Amino acid sequence: MQLDTIVQRIEAAFGSVAPVPANPLSPGDIETLTRVFGDEAYQLFLQDQVSCQIIRDYLTNALVLGFIAEKDLLSLDDLVATPQSRAAISLHMLMTSVEDAAELLAQGKPDELVPLEIDPDTPPHIHLVRN
Repeated sequence: MQLDTIVQRIEAAFGSVAPVPANPLSPGDIETLTRVFGDEAYQLFLQDQVSCQIIRDYLTNALVLGFIAEKDLLSLDDLVATPQSRAAISLHMLMTSVEDAAELLAQGKPDELVPLEIDPDTPPHIHLVRN
């Protein structure tokens, strides 16, 4: 199973949504957009926005469903103060049900994420569990 192929298939199913107007763009416009949107800083900004959206949706669902109280959000400032902490907590939220939100918030700031070092000579260590 190739995860890259699966991700590409899922993204293709979303279709394409243009991030710019449908009107024709001048070469200067295209150059500017490429310079802005192609920059690593913009990509980091986008990833941070995704993390913020995950956190927002998770906590809103947990609050509405009664798994946390509004007072539980008081500790939120320390948990989401930096893009690195937002990335870490949003990953935990993706892998945790909203039923566990109070416990997740009580654990405090998670460790920062560290990129994995991939050894190209080893196979993936993913084991599928069949139902």
